[in-house]
Amino acid sequence: MIPCHSRARRVPVYASLLLTFIFLSCGGSETPTKPTVTVWWAQWEPADGLQELGNAFEAETGIAVNVNQIPWGSYQDQVFLNFGNNRTDFDIVIGDSQWIGRGATKGLYVELTDWLPTAIDMDRVHPRAARYLCEYPPGSGRFYAAPCETDAIGFAYRKDWFENPAEQSAFMKKYGRDLAPPDTWSEFRDVAEFFTRPGDNRFGCALLTGRGYDSLVMGFQQVMWGYGGSWGSPETFEVAGHVNSKGAVDALEFYKSLMSFAPPGASNLDYAKVLETFTNGSAAMMMDYYAFFPGIVDQMGEKTGFFKMPARGDVRAISLGGQGFSISAKVSEEQQKLAKRFIAWFLETDKQQQWITKKAGFTADVEILDSDAFKEATPYNAPFAESLDHLQDFWNVPVYNELLAVAQQHLGEALDGVASSKEALDTIAEKHEKILRDAGLGN
Repeated sequence: MIPCHSRARRVPVYASLLLTFIFLSCGGSETPTKPTVTVWWAQWEPADGLQELGNAFEAETGIAVNVNQIPWGSYQDQVFLNFGNNRTDFDIVIGDSQWIGRGATKGLYVELTDWLPTAIDMDRVHPRAARYLCEYPPGSGRFYAAPCETDAIGFAYRKDWFENPAEQSAFMKKYGRDLAPPDTWSEFRDVAEFFTRPGDNRFGCALLTGRGYDSLVMGFQQVMWGYGGSWGSPETFEVAGHVNSKGAVDALEFYKSLMSFAPPGASNLDYAKVLETFTNGSAAMMMDYYAFFPGIVDQMGEKTGFFKMPARGDVRAISLGGQGFSISAKVSEEQQKLAKRFIAWFLETDKQQQWITKKAGFTADVEILDSDAFKEATPYNAPFAESLDHLQDFWNVPVYNELLAVAQQHLGEALDGVASSKEALDTIAEKHEKILRDAGLGN
C-alpha cells in the first residue's frame, strides 16, 4: 500500500489548482474587485473627453470609470430598454433634457435636490442649464441631473467666401450693405439667396430638417419662437392658439421658403447630413449643434467661421442641447455613492477647466464661460457663450417622445408639400392636446 503522503505528492497539478480555485471562490483570500462607475453616453467626441477625465479620476482615487458609448441612433432606445431591468447596467446615464420628466416621474432617476447644491455652488451654473438640463419640473428647484455637456444650436459659415472682395462688392451692389454673418433672419434670407448658385453647386444654407429623432423640431422651433409661436403653455398645457398661431404659421412658411436656397434633398437633412453638406463645399451657412463644430475646424481650418442664431426683432431664441448626469435608481446605494463622488469631482472648477480643453467639452460654469480665456480659445467659443442666455427647450414632460414624433411627422409633411403649414400645425395642436390630456396634463 502506498502511504497517504506519497499519494498526495502524486496529485496532479490541475487538481491542486482546482482546490485553490474552490478555496478562493469560497472566500479564502479573494482579491477585492476594483470599485467602478459605469457611465452610458452617446458615441461622440465629448464622450472620449469624459473617458480621459475618468482615467484621471481613477488615478487619483482608485475608482475606475468606464464610459460606454452607444451610437446616437439607438442610444435612447437602449437606455430605456435597460431601465426595464431590475438593475441597470449603468450607474450614470448622460441623457437628453427631455428624458428628465420620464426619469423623475417613473422613479428611474435618483433625486439630487438635497445633494447637488453640496457638490457645486449652483450660482456658478448657468440658469438656463440648471433649468432645462437639471430640474424637473423646469424652474421647480428639484434636481434629477447634474450639469455635464452644455450645448446650443449655432451656425458655421464659409468665412473665405464672405471675405472674398469680389463677393463683398457684389453683395453691397445688390443689397446695399456689407456682406457679414447675419444677425437677423431677414439678413439671413438675403445672404442665403446671394450665395445660391445651382450651376456652380453652391447654395446659401443647410438647415436641420431631418425626420429621425428631433432634428427638424430643433431647427424649426427657433424660428417659431422668433415669430411669437410656441409649443404651448407650460402652466396650463394648452396648445391650440400657440403652436398653430398666426406667428407659428408664418414661421413655418418662412422656414419652408429657405429650402429654395438649399441644395437638393435639403428638406430632409439630419445633423450628420447637414455637416456633410457644409464640409463638401455645397453651402455657405450651416445650422447644427456647437458640439459638432470642433470637427469642422479640424477639417476646414480658417475657411470657416461661426455665428449665433439670428434674431427676429428683439427675440433671439435658440434650441437647447447637451445632457446632464443622472444616477440610476436601479443600482445599489454603494454604486450611487460612487457615482456622486465622480460627478462632484467632475464639477470642481479645476476639472471644468480641464473639461473645456476636450473637444466639445462645453461647461455650464458661468465664470469660465465669461472669461476671455474661454472665449478666445476657439473660433466658436464666443458665439457659444453668447447663445446660452437665449436657450429654450421642447416639451420636458414624460410624454415628450410622443409629442416629438407627432411634431416631426407633420412638420415634415409641410416641408414636403403634403400639407399646408396651417394644416400641419393645426394637426399638431390637436394631437398634442390629446397626448397631454391622456397623460393627465392640462384639461
